[in-house]
This record gives sequence, C-alpha cells and structure tokens, in this order.
Amino acid sequence: MNDTPGWTSPGSAPSDGQDGSGVPAPPSSAEANGSSAQWSKDQPPAGQWSPPTDRTPPPAPGQNWGAPPPNVHWGRPPAAKPGVIPLRPMGMGEILDGAVKTLRTYWRTVLALTVTVAVISQIADILAQRYLVPTPPAINADATPAEKLQQSIDSAQASLIALGPSLLVTMMASLVSTALLTVIISRAVLGRPVSLGSAWQEARPRLLQLLGLTLLLAAMAAGIVTVGLLPGLLIGGAPGVALTFLGGLGAMVAAVWLMIRFSLSSPALMLERRGVTQALKRSAKLVQGSWWRIFGITLLTQLLIFLFAMIIAIPFTIIGIAVDGGGFSGLLSGTTTTFGWPFLIITGIGGVITSAITYPISAGVTVLLYVDQRIRREALDLELARAAGLPGYGPTPGTDTVGG
Repeated sequence: MNDTPGWTSPGSAPSDGQDGSGVPAPPSSAEANGSSAQWSKDQPPAGQWSPPTDRTPPPAPGQNWGAPPPNVHWGRPPAAKPGVIPLRPMGMGEILDGAVKTLRTYWRTVLALTVTVAVISQIADILAQRYLVPTPPAINADATPAEKLQQSIDSAQASLIALGPSLLVTMMASLVSTALLTVIISRAVLGRPVSLGSAWQEARPRLLQLLGLTLLLAAMAAGIVTVGLLPGLLIGGAPGVALTFLGGLGAMVAAVWLMIRFSLSSPALMLERRGVTQALKRSAKLVQGSWWRIFGITLLTQLLIFLFAMIIAIPFTIIGIAVDGGGFSGLLSGTTTTFGWPFLIITGIGGVITSAITYPISAGVTVLLYVDQRIRREALDLELARAAGLPGYGPTPGTDTVGG
C-alpha cells in the first residue's frame, strides 16, 4: 500500500488507425497505388460491406443456420470479477448481492467481528437500561386532564433519556464495525481474504478520525433539526405548533440531503487515508450528480435491514414478555411496564443476531457504492484489475485495498 490518496484515472488508448495525435495514419503503399482498391465481382475492397452471393455452400448436416461460429462471443466481453463484484458500473441488485456475498464468502472473519461487537454492545446496553435509565413515571388513570398532560411530558422525557445510552452504545459499535468491515470488504473486492487481526491493524490508525467524522455528522444533523424546531417551540400556541411541524419537516429534508451527500465520507477516510474535512469534500464530489440514485439504494437497504430486524426482534420480544411475568402482568393491567432481567437477556440475544447480520450488509452497501462511483467517474475498475493481478492489465501495483 502506498501513500497516494486513491488512484488516478488511467489514460485511454489511441483509436485504431491513429498514432495517438488524432490524425489518421497514412495509407500503405498497396493502398496508395490502388492495387487493393479495385472493385471486383468476387472480392470487394477490405473494410466495406459486400452483398451476399448465390454461391454460398449449403449447411452441413446437423448445422444450425442461426448458430454463431464456435468460440465467438457477441456483444461486450464479460467484466473481470476477481472478488465479490464485477469490475464495472453496477446496478442496485449487484451492489446488494456483493454485500451479501461478502458475508457469505468471508463469514468466519465477518461474523467473528460482528458477533463480538454485537455481544459487547448488547451487554453495555442492557446494563445501561437496567441501572442508568430512570424508572418511567407512574400513570394515574384518575388524573385530571392537566395532570395527564404532565404525565405524558414526564414519560416523553424519560423515553428521551432512555435513548441516550442506547444511541451512544449503538454509535460506538457501528464505528468499530464500520472501520473493520471497510477494510475487509475492500479486500473482498480484489478476492483477497483478510484476517480479523490484519483488519484491526489496518483500521486502528483511522479510528479517532472516524470517530470525529461520526460525531461531526451527528452534530450537523442535530443542529439542523434544532434550528428547524426552535422557532415554533419558542412561539408556542397554535401558530407555534404549525411552525414546529413545518420547521421540523424542512429540517428533516435538509438533514437527509446532507447525510446522503456525505454518506461516502467514511470509505473515503478509511481507504484513501484522508482527513475529516477532505473526506467530506471527497464524498460530496463523488455523490454530485448521483444523489437520487445513492438515496434510493440507501433507502432500500435500510428498509430491508428494518424488515429483517423486525422479523428477528418480534419473536424474541414476545418470548421475553411471556417469560418475564412482571412485564406481562403490567401489560395486561395497563399500568407501568417494568421488565426484568429475563426480558432484557432474551431481547439482547435477538439484538445480537440482528446486529451480526445487518452490520456487514449496511457497511458493504456503503463501501460498494463508493467503489461503484469511482468506477463510473475515475475508471477505478482498471486499477482494481491491476491490483488483483489479472493478466492483460499491466504490472500489479503495490497496493492491497481499494484506496490505493
């Protein structure tokens, strides 16, 4: 691996019949004296279409008129595929298939990473939910309307406080898994396996910068939402509610636009060894002109991950409620539901299974989107073919990953 932040686009070869300067090559001596430019009944000049004659021999027995000659392939030749993706511009299905194929091909390394991260994060989340999150306020069915409003506000505050530790744990787990999976997937593109130890050695120097990038993006999104909601909250009343709704809607649209624009900054930071600001600029440049395409692929991926998470989480939640007698009785009576250790442990197991599968899919789609954009704009497929050591693409450069 060298210190260059990514490969440059290779130059194109000169066209046939040109010397590279754009000027056609001079005719040969035979063409100059007109010896091969004479029309004849049986032999037209080379390079020109000749009409069919009536002296075409009949097909041999068993020969098909419509079959192409042997060893002849019509259309473009198939793209090189040293790893999990073909080295050409990809569609949405191929990007999703490449992420799944990475999980299936390198499952030992990938699952060793994701299961470890998921178990640690779930244990931390369970402990935080058990000891740090305040107990939800009791609900009084006979309270006055004003008291019910206050109870609703208290419940909302408790829920927001409960989200804090979960979001922090999720962010740190996603940070570590994204860093290591980016290295693993970049090697999978070249068809080169990588151990968990070597992936850690590769990703460790970039973890602090990746943390800074993650916190910066989160702060930007939170700032945009705050700016959108604050005027309506300050005004209050019916006009304030309407302004809060409109401001919140506009803030969400702006935040989504910004997150998609900077969605490729993490692979750029990890694989091209750029700084935080340079990675953001690099992502904006790669996404420019393809925002809707990247948004569609990202949205579909997140919907699929959400459906898979629900398929896993719902059965474990039902089992946890059934096993935890206190939580089940609270649901039946309509009072405050406080779940104990059985519910937290059972749902935590479901969370580990979900995270172990969804982490590599989400990270894989992001990295492969980055690779696809560079293939489309910078002819990265040629450099990847050289890095993979494929014949016919020149000498193999001294690089291991997509970043150069």
